[in-house]
Amino acid sequence: MYSLTPGYRVPAVQRSLSPVETTLTKINAGIGGAMLMSTLITPPPAWTFGAVGAAAALLNVAPGPRSLARWAAVGYRRLRERTAPGAMVERPGATATWTLYPQHGTMQDPQRRGAFHEAFARALTFTGGQARTAGIQVHVTHYAAAMGDYTAHTQTISVHVPKGLAGHPDRILATLEGEFARLGALTPVEPEPLPAVTERGPGWVALDDGRYAATARITAWPDETDGDLMGRLLLSDGADQPAGTDRSLAVLYRPLPAAQSRRSAKWQSAAAEAFTTDKIKADALQIAGGTTHGALVQGATLVDLDAYLTLWGESPGAVTDARWQTSLTADRHRIHLDWLTGQQHRAHVMTTPHGASTRKGAIL
Repeated sequence: MYSLTPGYRVPAVQRSLSPVETTLTKINAGIGGAMLMSTLITPPPAWTFGAVGAAAALLNVAPGPRSLARWAAVGYRRLRERTAPGAMVERPGATATWTLYPQHGTMQDPQRRGAFHEAFARALTFTGGQARTAGIQVHVTHYAAAMGDYTAHTQTISVHVPKGLAGHPDRILATLEGEFARLGALTPVEPEPLPAVTERGPGWVALDDGRYAATARITAWPDETDGDLMGRLLLSDGADQPAGTDRSLAVLYRPLPAAQSRRSAKWQSAAAEAFTTDKIKADALQIAGGTTHGALVQGATLVDLDAYLTLWGESPGAVTDARWQTSLTADRHRIHLDWLTGQQHRAHVMTTPHGASTRKGAIL
């Protein structure tokens, strides 16, 4: 739940392709294949090769953490949207949210923390097997609010089953509620309405509830975290956290069905062998592929995931200072953060329970 690796994850291409990007990629590949086949009969105009190549470059060439097409989409959204649109979180389907409080000391004890992660991984494996295609999303948040001399912690688990993906979504939600109840004290809760963005600044947004927020996507973390990433980011003594600031950590899990997990692992292994020229990297991928294969044989599933960290403050200066301190903490623990330039008006949604019903591409 807090290690970000409860099962075995799929390293998403550019942090997972949105439905639009998937469609455009297939169309471009189909057109390119048709053009190559047509050269056997009659050569197509030269400009068509340039058009297909340009489209492929827009979708794949990435100056920085995003492709050219994604940077263009980010700029368009920033110009058009003043706050997160309602359509971002109002997807049709069944959604349930609970607050979860594990037994005291669970995350501090390595053995109890490991058992907690194994139980959560079993719940994700069950979730992935409830549909023929990936789509059911499990969203976990942890909110640490500074309350003077102590810190108040609130944890939520949300599940979203898109409309039409499963025949009995209520049964899936009820079964998962029973699975999560084994992790600690579980209580159904209704999420608070999303605050609207009233002002945007360099790297932060102001909300209508009086708070300021800055959100980053966690793009990489060391293998040696041993499941204690929450402790490093949220349960510290607060010495590196400016006064008057809070933190939220959220992880969005998309478990894959067993058949899709096997196909994904097969194509990942084939791509690693075909396109990796670095011998060291190739050997590392081969070892990882063997580990994944063994886990799939034992009944595990692949999980596509995204992780986010939001800093909340009472003023722009407090958020800016907290962002600097958080970057230093992340560097110290070898955690990579992407501060989502141009997407702050949307990004803070991902560390609230409403992030469970977002689709791929909501944050590029």
